Amino acid sequence: MSLLPPDEIELQLKSLQGWRLVGDMILRDFVFPDFRQAMDFVNKVAALAETANHHPDIDIRYNKVRLCLTSHDAGGLTRRDFKMATAVSAMDV
Repeated sequence: MSLLPPDEIELQLKSLQGWRLVGDMILRDFVFPDFRQAMDFVNKVAALAETANHHPDIDIRYNKVRLCLTSHDAGGLTRRDFKMATAVSAMDV
């Protein structure tokens, strides 16, 4: 999979509410009422990631979850990252 050019990255980000570009990754922070709900969300993301065979970096801090997406094997952002971000954004959170 090839890297996306900067203009394509900007265009893709416009359609993803809450996601932002940081270096060579896109990330989004989620806040939940408690730890259990945060973990339920993480497990749903894990199921999506397994199906897509594209796994985000996940940071869990009690009720806060940060997802970071980048295609490590390609060295930056590809269509896979935006496809996964779109799938996560479509989840009922």
